[in-house]
Amino acid sequence: MSLDVNPIYLIYLLVAVSAGLFIEGIYLLFSSSGGSYRKNVNRRLKLLQDQPDRENLLLQLRRERGLSSAGGYGMWLESLNRLVTQSGVTIGIKKLLLLVIAMAVASFVFGMIYRRSVIDAILIAFFFGIVVPYFALRIMRGRRQKAFGARFPDALDMIVRSLRAGHPTPIALSMVARELPDPIGGEFGVVVDEITYGADLETALRNLYVRVGQDDLPLFVTAVAIQGATGGNLGEILNNLSVVIRDRFKMRRKIRALASEGRASALILSALPILMFMVVQVVTPHFYASVWDVPLTKQVLAIAATWMAIGNLIMYRLVNFRI
Repeated sequence: MSLDVNPIYLIYLLVAVSAGLFIEGIYLLFSSSGGSYRKNVNRRLKLLQDQPDRENLLLQLRRERGLSSAGGYGMWLESLNRLVTQSGVTIGIKKLLLLVIAMAVASFVFGMIYRRSVIDAILIAFFFGIVVPYFALRIMRGRRQKAFGARFPDALDMIVRSLRAGHPTPIALSMVARELPDPIGGEFGVVVDEITYGADLETALRNLYVRVGQDDLPLFVTAVAIQGATGGNLGEILNNLSVVIRDRFKMRRKIRALASEGRASALILSALPILMFMVVQVVTPHFYASVWDVPLTKQVLAIAATWMAIGNLIMYRLVNFRI
């Protein structure tokens, strides 16, 4: 197994990457300066320019996220529907399923062409048609929840200032929808639209938690629900809640910094064997030639990869905490 590469192809690759980065830079230079502030705040306000009817826009946003017209889950498999909704995908459940099926079929055809084995083709189709989309949705959900949580204390501060100025709660929520970017601005915009078209405040906020799934949202929903039932100064409650959420956010960052050594160790220990194998292949291409076709070699490599995966899983559990 040789990794001899013609240098001219490496030059072609670097030229292509440079051209792509140059085009992206030109695009970002001109795209960031165009358009009005209102259209660039979040996607909901941009759609509102072309769809003045807020009720139809609310239905459109729900269907894009895989929800029914009433705001409930549109699929019978609730866990999968929750994952799709909280990931922020806006192409809809049907288009997403068609995309997954197309990836599975293409992967199966690729496996049949290059492996000429039905079992291998099925495994490849399963990996690229189910495993890859599932973990991609989980990564998208995690990033979206982190982005929401990072701006959530700012949203609470904005609500507190609006309440202290004498505005009612729906108006305070609408300020968040107008002033903050996605994902938090668009989600609070849906909350305001739901309140406008008949939902009570507590129900709209619980629907917000269903769509986002961020860990700090239940505190906000519970605080608003208790204040609505028993009375009290909602502005003071939300101000204290904002302080608590910021402290939790700081503690998460501190723990992540303290656990960075463990993550770096896992990364180095996992990458080192692979890097050393590549270095040996480049320096001495025929070093493994005598044992590469021996069945025992593949079995030993499979066992080593399994133990490496188990070790990485243990280290991942050791350095990740939920607060």
